[in-house]
Amino acid sequence: MKLLPRPLRGRAALAIGAVAALTLGGVAVIPAVTAAAATGCAVTYTASTWQGGFSANISIKNLGDPVNGWTLGFTFPDSGQKVVQGWSATYGQNGAAVTARSLSYNGSLATNASTTIGFNGSWTGANPAPTSFTLNGVTCTGSTTPGPTPTVTPTVTPTVPPPTDGTPVGINGQLRVCGVNLCNQYNKPIQLRGMSTHGLQWFAKCYNTASLDALANDWKADLLRISMYVQEDGYETNPPAFTAQVNNLVDMAEARGMYALIDFHTLTPGDPMYNLDRAKTFFAAVSTRNAAKKNVIYEIANEPNGVSWSTIKSYAEQVIPVIRANDPDAVVVVGTRGWSSLGVSEGGNESEVVNNPVNAANVMYTFHFYAASHGDSYRAAVSRAATRIPLFVTEFGTVTYTGGGTVDLASTTTWLNLLDQYKISYADWTYSDADESSAAFKPGTCSGSTYAGTAVLTQSGTYMRDRIRTPDAFPTG
Repeated sequence: MKLLPRPLRGRAALAIGAVAALTLGGVAVIPAVTAAAATGCAVTYTASTWQGGFSANISIKNLGDPVNGWTLGFTFPDSGQKVVQGWSATYGQNGAAVTARSLSYNGSLATNASTTIGFNGSWTGANPAPTSFTLNGVTCTGSTTPGPTPTVTPTVTPTVPPPTDGTPVGINGQLRVCGVNLCNQYNKPIQLRGMSTHGLQWFAKCYNTASLDALANDWKADLLRISMYVQEDGYETNPPAFTAQVNNLVDMAEARGMYALIDFHTLTPGDPMYNLDRAKTFFAAVSTRNAAKKNVIYEIANEPNGVSWSTIKSYAEQVIPVIRANDPDAVVVVGTRGWSSLGVSEGGNESEVVNNPVNAANVMYTFHFYAASHGDSYRAAVSRAATRIPLFVTEFGTVTYTGGGTVDLASTTTWLNLLDQYKISYADWTYSDADESSAAFKPGTCSGSTYAGTAVLTQSGTYMRDRIRTPDAFPTG
């Protein structure tokens, strides 16, 4: 639920990995690769295009001898095409020629091993796909002997009919991750703004027809985060009942055109592996049941703590395939180290995720903050990370990490302005009448029937309602 304070040891001295270092309009300075040349390789290039911009993913398969360190080379067919921001490699561009050099975690490619990299680009005039690639100087022909050109599969922004209604889901449809952004059915970056439930085992009475009508129509929220605690009298005590409760709230959000973020709310113990089997069971059930819906996002571990990023990554790479088997298109959000602080609350920083991302597509990474406790050093980490990895603030508070204390509107405003700047989606803690200053409703509200308007709101709730109900202006063209 909340971040606990930890000393931020050495954070200012920790430099971020050069995931997207570019030289545009000049010669790129990239260290020489000493590995042997690849003797055969295949490349698949896919791109989603919009007016003036595109997002490309490149799958590289080594068909020859093992390599330890590689550089992929290709040339844009049109002089107006430029790499703007990349991930999973160090990029350089000189004229139309582009190079992408491996990072520490993906440089070793055994025979028949593959890796995927990508970048966001800009274009003027035309945006054709490259037709020839080299790996360590050797042309990728798709086999170990000369053959056809590599598999190149360009895609374009799909033709999508106009939205059937004015709700967030009606406008944006099925979401996906494109580069570092959450994008809608038009492949346009968007930001979702909404509220998180409190624990369903404690505040189920707060989530009913009237309260969700108020969230959708009065608050004009885009998102309902459904926080299902696993421990603390939660899911582990009655898996079928809690699964049904989550599914019901997914339906209620869908009926109002809101997105539903299903939160597997792990907090204590902080090691997500403790709940690995429960997570597989739960996400198999909800992804099977909700696979046809366009409004579902899966958050697979709320706030890992006291464990390494490699442990969290391993957990994610075991849970995500369970979801993908049923719901291949949905976005999955992965918790980060230090109570989902990108490691900052445990003395680290975002570089561990940037340099060693989860091996899965359509994935975003969690960041949590509490405005009265987490200030400039946390914002600096978000600012650095936002240009390198897709972030989703699945939980934040206007108060201290305890969920109580004075509402810090100045820090909250600074935080939300930053999230708006990078189009980072967020859910505020909490849409409940808990007896704590982070709650949106005054105590006792959920025992009544009135949820709309400001008379029932706390200081935090009044501020968040005003912030969320401003127009979204989702792009569709």
